[in-house]
Amino acid sequence: MYICLCNAITDRQVEQAVNQGARQLKDLRSLLGVSKDCGRCTRCAKQCLKSSLEQQHEQQQPNVVLGRL
Repeated sequence: MYICLCNAITDRQVEQAVNQGARQLKDLRSLLGVSKDCGRCTRCAKQCLKSSLEQQHEQQQPNVVLGRL
């Protein structure tokens, strides 16, 4: 899905940027150019950033299985 139409930035590119270390909107702005022009993508870019960060955090957590001993 396109996040930023001015710069043709997709949600996958945001996810890749997070995997490369992006943690804030300013990181996406410098890496991808998100919200540099008209700014209409800012809200959606923040949501995608948050979602990607949460997904990355979940993947880094070890799977813990609790059972009866």
